[in-house]
Amino acid sequence: MLVMILPFSLLIALVEWQREIQIGASLLVIGFGMFRLVNRRHPRLMARIRPTQLALWSFAVAIAHGAGLMLVPIYLGLCRAADLDNGHEAASALINANLVMALVVSAVHSVAMIAAGGFLAWLVYRYLGLKFISRSWLNLDATWAASLILVGALSLAISLTTPH
Repeated sequence: MLVMILPFSLLIALVEWQREIQIGASLLVIGFGMFRLVNRRHPRLMARIRPTQLALWSFAVAIAHGAGLMLVPIYLGLCRAADLDNGHEAASALINANLVMALVVSAVHSVAMIAAGGFLAWLVYRYLGLKFISRSWLNLDATWAASLILVGALSLAISLTTPH
């Protein structure tokens, strides 16, 4: 009985505490952005992953750089249905049509992103070479940290100005 009732009680708590959760999440994003801005040193753990474990390395780097935080603005209310353009409204209608369509849209999007990223990586490797990559490292940590702070501040402002 607990397994059936617990999710619904958590949803009720989520609805009742939504503003407080949004404020807390906003502060968390701002705090993480400030931490990344101040602490620019990469964790040494990333250097200990062998090149043969590329998938593990990619996953670890994505986690270390806060890739999961890109979903936070959706919950923070920055992505509202009223603000969607026609393309996003059509995608939303397709996804809400049924679960199979949502999975197909997600799979097509993932394949397209992997193919585009792989093609760009191949172009750089083929025409610019590995020496170019090792000499021209582009560090976007400060930009990433500033964007987290900006998104967190924007979401905090929206949460505080939206009537309760």
